[in-house]
Amino acid sequence: MDKRQAEAFAQEWVSAWNSHDLNEILAHYDDDFEMSSPAIIQLTGEPSGTLRGKAAVGEYWSGALKKFPDLHFTLLHTLRGANSVALVYEGVLGLSNEVFHFGDNGKVIRAYAHYS
Repeated sequence: MDKRQAEAFAQEWVSAWNSHDLNEILAHYDDDFEMSSPAIIQLTGEPSGTLRGKAAVGEYWSGALKKFPDLHFTLLHTLRGANSVALVYEGVLGLSNEVFHFGDNGKVIRAYAHYS
């Protein structure tokens, strides 16, 4: 993952979320991706904090977009790794960090959210 790729992903991802367009958001993810977040526990009651598959995560995010109609992310930092990107941003849950791992097709296969 080079700097240009990481920054392009970051801008596209934040823009998708700020547009509230679920299809645009989900376009970044593989059909079988896995999402882990403490907010999943709070909003869905799933004790593991992990959802698998675009359908399950899409349903969760659809509910989150309805619950937070003023949702807006402000990107603060983009960090790159080996086939991964970490974004630090300010969002509805305060200071946030998400780590994205990419598959061979360039789509996110795993994502891990962290909140302050």
